[in-house]
Amino acid sequence: MTDPRDVVTALLRATETCDPEEVVRHMADDVVWQNVPLPPARGKATVAKQLRAMHKVVHDVEVRIHNIAANGDVVLTERTDVIGRGAWQAEFWVCGTFVVRDGKVVLWRDYYDNATFIAACLKGLGRAALKTARSRLQPVGR
Repeated sequence: MTDPRDVVTALLRATETCDPEEVVRHMADDVVWQNVPLPPARGKATVAKQLRAMHKVVHDVEVRIHNIAANGDVVLTERTDVIGRGAWQAEFWVCGTFVVRDGKVVLWRDYYDNATFIAACLKGLGRAALKTARSRLQPVGR
Protein backbone atom coordinates (compact mmCIF):
# COMPACT_ATOMS: atom_id res chain seq x y z
CA MET A 1 0.00 0.00 0.00
CA THR A 2 1.60 3.25 -1.11
CA ASP A 3 -1.22 5.74 -1.75
CA PRO A 4 -0.89 8.18 1.18
CA ARG A 5 -4.68 8.30 1.74
CA ASP A 6 -4.83 4.50 1.93
CA VAL A 7 -1.90 4.40 4.37
CA VAL A 8 -3.56 6.97 6.66
CA THR A 9 -6.93 5.23 6.46
CA ALA A 10 -5.27 1.91 7.38
CA LEU A 11 -3.50 3.54 10.33
CA LEU A 12 -6.73 5.09 11.61
CA ARG A 13 -8.58 1.75 11.23
CA ALA A 14 -5.74 0.10 13.15
CA THR A 15 -6.39 2.47 16.07
CA GLU A 16 -9.84 0.87 16.37
CA THR A 17 -8.18 -2.47 17.27
CA CYS A 18 -6.70 -0.89 20.44
CA ASP A 19 -3.54 -2.87 19.64
CA PRO A 20 -0.50 -0.55 19.76
CA GLU A 21 1.62 -2.97 17.71
CA GLU A 22 -0.97 -2.98 14.93
CA VAL A 23 -1.02 0.84 14.92
CA VAL A 24 2.76 1.33 14.80
CA ARG A 25 3.00 -1.24 11.99
CA HIS A 26 1.84 1.62 9.72
CA MET A 27 4.54 4.02 10.98
CA ALA A 28 8.15 4.67 10.10
CA ASP A 29 10.75 3.95 12.80
CA ASP A 30 11.35 7.69 13.29
CA VAL A 31 7.66 8.69 13.36
CA VAL A 32 6.55 11.79 15.24
CA TRP A 33 3.05 11.66 16.81
CA GLN A 34 1.56 14.69 18.49
CA ASN A 35 -1.79 15.57 19.98
CA VAL A 36 -1.45 19.34 19.96
CA PRO A 37 -0.73 21.02 22.41
CA LEU A 38 0.91 18.02 24.13
CA PRO A 39 4.58 17.35 23.45
CA PRO A 40 5.35 15.02 20.53
CA ALA A 41 6.20 11.34 20.89
CA ARG A 42 9.20 10.43 18.78
CA GLY A 43 9.83 6.94 17.42
CA LYS A 44 7.70 3.79 17.17
CA ALA A 45 8.70 2.51 20.62
CA THR A 46 7.65 5.75 22.33
CA VAL A 47 4.38 5.91 20.37
CA ALA A 48 3.58 2.29 21.26
CA LYS A 49 4.32 3.04 24.93
CA GLN A 50 1.95 6.04 24.90
CA LEU A 51 -0.75 4.00 23.15
CA ARG A 52 -0.43 1.23 25.76
CA ALA A 53 -0.82 3.83 28.53
CA MET A 54 -3.88 5.31 26.79
CA HIS A 55 -5.47 1.88 26.44
CA LYS A 56 -5.26 1.33 30.19
CA VAL A 57 -8.01 3.96 30.34
CA VAL A 58 -9.68 3.72 26.91
CA HIS A 59 -10.84 0.28 25.76
CA ASP A 60 -12.93 1.24 22.73
CA VAL A 61 -12.00 3.45 19.77
CA GLU A 62 -13.99 4.40 16.69
CA VAL A 63 -12.78 6.76 13.98
CA ARG A 64 -15.36 8.39 11.71
CA ILE A 65 -13.57 10.00 8.77
CA HIS A 66 -15.64 12.83 7.31
CA ASN A 67 -13.09 14.21 4.84
CA ILE A 68 -9.68 13.10 3.68
CA ALA A 69 -7.49 14.96 1.19
CA ALA A 70 -3.96 14.47 -0.04
CA ASN A 71 -1.41 16.76 -1.63
CA GLY A 72 1.49 14.51 -2.48
CA ASP A 73 2.71 12.86 0.72
CA VAL A 74 0.65 15.15 3.00
CA VAL A 75 -2.79 13.91 4.04
CA LEU A 76 -5.37 15.96 5.93
CA THR A 77 -8.35 14.46 7.75
CA GLU A 78 -11.48 15.81 9.35
CA ARG A 79 -12.99 13.21 11.61
CA THR A 80 -14.87 12.40 14.77
CA ASP A 81 -12.97 10.22 17.22
CA VAL A 82 -15.04 8.21 19.67
CA ILE A 83 -13.33 6.76 22.71
CA GLY A 84 -14.89 4.77 25.49
CA ARG A 85 -14.72 2.32 28.31
CA GLY A 86 -17.78 0.41 29.41
CA ALA A 87 -20.79 2.73 29.58
CA TRP A 88 -18.60 5.86 29.26
CA GLN A 89 -18.04 7.32 25.78
CA ALA A 90 -16.73 10.61 24.41
CA GLU A 91 -17.05 11.91 20.83
CA PHE A 92 -14.98 14.84 19.64
CA TRP A 93 -13.95 16.52 16.40
CA VAL A 94 -10.35 16.10 15.26
CA CYS A 95 -8.35 17.44 12.34
CA GLY A 96 -5.22 15.48 11.52
CA THR A 97 -2.14 16.15 9.44
CA PHE A 98 -0.12 13.17 8.27
CA VAL A 99 3.02 12.84 6.19
CA VAL A 100 3.61 9.52 4.45
CA ARG A 101 6.91 8.36 2.98
CA ASP A 102 7.59 4.97 1.42
CA GLY A 103 4.20 3.68 2.54
CA LYS A 104 4.71 4.58 6.23
CA VAL A 105 3.48 7.49 8.35
CA VAL A 106 6.41 9.69 9.42
CA LEU A 107 4.29 12.44 11.00
CA TRP A 108 0.88 12.28 12.69
CA ARG A 109 -0.30 15.50 14.25
CA ASP A 110 -3.86 15.84 15.57
CA TYR A 111 -5.58 19.09 16.47
CA TYR A 112 -8.70 19.30 18.62
CA ASP A 113 -10.21 21.78 21.02
CA ASN A 114 -9.38 20.82 24.61
CA ALA A 115 -12.53 22.46 25.99
CA THR A 116 -14.68 20.43 23.57
CA PHE A 117 -12.76 17.27 24.47
CA ILE A 118 -13.28 17.85 28.21
CA ALA A 119 -16.96 18.64 27.63
CA ALA A 120 -17.33 15.38 25.65
CA CYS A 121 -15.70 13.45 28.48
CA LEU A 122 -17.99 15.02 31.06
CA LYS A 123 -21.04 14.43 28.88
CA GLY A 124 -19.99 10.78 28.60
CA LEU A 125 -19.67 10.55 32.39
CA GLY A 126 -23.16 11.99 32.78
CA ARG A 127 -24.63 9.50 30.30
CA ALA A 128 -22.85 6.59 31.99
CA ALA A 129 -24.09 7.70 35.42
CA LEU A 130 -27.66 8.03 34.10
CA LYS A 131 -27.50 4.60 32.49
CA THR A 132 -26.24 3.08 35.74
CA ALA A 133 -28.93 4.87 37.78
CA ARG A 134 -31.68 3.74 35.40
CA SER A 135 -30.52 0.13 35.55
CA ARG A 136 -30.62 0.24 39.36
CA LEU A 137 -34.15 1.66 39.32
CA GLN A 138 -35.55 -1.15 37.15
CA PRO A 139 -38.04 -3.32 39.03
CA VAL A 140 -36.72 -6.75 40.00
CA GLY A 141 -37.72 -9.46 37.55
CA ARG A 142 -37.56 -7.33 34.42
